[in-house]
Amino acid sequence: QVQLVESGGGLVQAGDSLRLSCAISGLTFSSYVLAWFRQAPGKEREFVARITWNFGYIFYADSVKGRFTISRDIAGNTVYLQMNSLKPEDTAIYYCAGGRTGTSQMRLYDSWGQGTQVTVFS
Repeated sequence: QVQLVESGGGLVQAGDSLRLSCAISGLTFSSYVLAWFRQAPGKEREFVARITWNFGYIFYADSVKGRFTISRDIAGNTVYLQMNSLKPEDTAIYYCAGGRTGTSQMRLYDSWGQGTQVTVFS
């Protein structure tokens, strides 16, 4: 069973940066896919970015392309989400998710963290 624990959220001003971390344990499948999703108040959870654990293939949602960077530290069993040029509309709970398929569909991810709050004020 893969376990995921997010950290790094906080309260920041528009234009600032944050780096989220997702600590991973129990990973035994090398081609596992790690992703970040987010859920704003009153909205559905949406895909942000994903990366494959072995080859590091990356895909971003259009809304964050050019501002957010997903990366992984294999030795440290951690996935990161570097968020730059933050906007108030980036305010959400950010979740780390894991699955066996490279997809943006939330239902195909079977491991989830507890989430970390990111609040961006103008």
